[in-house]
Amino acid sequence: MLIIDSKDCENIDKALKKYKKKFEKSRTLLQLRERQSFTKPSVKRRGEILKAVYKQQIASGKIEA
Repeated sequence: MLIIDSKDCENIDKALKKYKKKFEKSRTLLQLRERQSFTKPSVKRRGEILKAVYKQQIASGKIEA
């Protein structure tokens, strides 16, 4: 649960902005989306390997980003 410390004279818009920023930094929404469906470990590993290969190709100059 996110708690926002707000001062008595603070505007509600500023408090809402702080809450949204904290919510985004906590990555709660990403975790919820990730948990909606199960991903097999082998599929996760395959995706990580493909990302690593792609990053290496960009670094070596074979692919332009």
